[in-house]
Amino acid sequence: MAPGGAKKGILERLGAGDVVLGDGGYVFELEKRGYVKAGPYTPEAAAEHPEAVRQLHREFLRAGADVLQTFTFYASDDKLENRGHAQSFTGQQINEAACDLAREVADEGDALVAGGVSQTPSYLSCKSEDDVKAIFMKQIEVFVQKNVDFIIAEYFEHVEEAEWAVQVLKTTGKPIAATMCIGPEGDLNGVGPGDCAVRLVQAGVNCHFDPVTAVKTVKMMKEAVEKAGLKAHFMVQPLAYHTPDCNHQGFIDLAEFPFALEPRVLTRWDMHRYAREAYDAGIRYIGGCCGFQPYHTRALAEELAQERGGLLPAASEKHGTWGSGLEMHTKPWVRARARREYWEKLQPASGRPYCPSMSVPDGWGVTKGDAELMQQKESTTQDELKVLFEKSATNQ
Repeated sequence: MAPGGAKKGILERLGAGDVVLGDGGYVFELEKRGYVKAGPYTPEAAAEHPEAVRQLHREFLRAGADVLQTFTFYASDDKLENRGHAQSFTGQQINEAACDLAREVADEGDALVAGGVSQTPSYLSCKSEDDVKAIFMKQIEVFVQKNVDFIIAEYFEHVEEAEWAVQVLKTTGKPIAATMCIGPEGDLNGVGPGDCAVRLVQAGVNCHFDPVTAVKTVKMMKEAVEKAGLKAHFMVQPLAYHTPDCNHQGFIDLAEFPFALEPRVLTRWDMHRYAREAYDAGIRYIGGCCGFQPYHTRALAEELAQERGGLLPAASEKHGTWGSGLEMHTKPWVRARARREYWEKLQPASGRPYCPSMSVPDGWGVTKGDAELMQQKESTTQDELKVLFEKSATNQ
């Protein structure tokens, strides 16, 4: 901590050239643990099962995360009420509980708390700018009240909506960042990563793509911002899944999304490579999104320990560097794997001889303005599903 016990703020840390490690993927991890419903992917667990969210915060903190994001992904009222999703908690209750949990755990260490807003069903349904901004405003009122350290506008597929979010977030006077879930082809209206970054300035990417694609995209953003003569910090928080076969839409178009993605999970050694590539690209806020588990965060911390002043997280006490703990294994052939060279060169087998290495993503090509993306409070009907099933069959 800074002298006197005060924590350095996010801009102070980045301005000093510090490496800031983000946390990981709460939505997917809590769904696997039985606290989040796949489909709506909303964060009512913050109020309904606070012990589960608190525990995951602690695991990321112990793994080396410098920032704990409030579990407020999709915590806007329009998303909480979308397609018949019944709620026992209001958006305000969820946002308040999420802020309290993140702060409680962050103060167990030197971590900061980041509030978060994300894209809205209202934007996809072509609601007005004022309507969409009102949704963001309602969320940030809680973030201001709970005094989060900074705010992230994350997971935006359209730069226009991200700009609206940033404009609202700026009214708080707190540091803000904006990350889009895009790849090198840009947003879903075809606005390139460079143009998106110049419009947002404090920019980066999260979700939808793997580390290789995400780092490549942020490099494009960084180049454009610097060419425009602007100064900014950059962040990257990709998936923990390999996605070389993704199209413009990212991993949600993969046939395996969301229940069969496990064969694509990055190893801890893949994370070492990601951390180094991100750092070498000049990115100093490095974290993860869906699929990212605490051991992935620990791998980032271990790879960049020297750049972080020799700091290793508490979780590394039970993890030998580059497999060195295997020196104590009973089997000699496993002890022979206690070295960096072995794990860096390994090409892991999937154990699935009848499965392809890549899949063919869906390509429905719909985005904001298309009738199929209009959202509703009412539940999806069986007749509506039948139409989708038939369309899906013709696209295969």
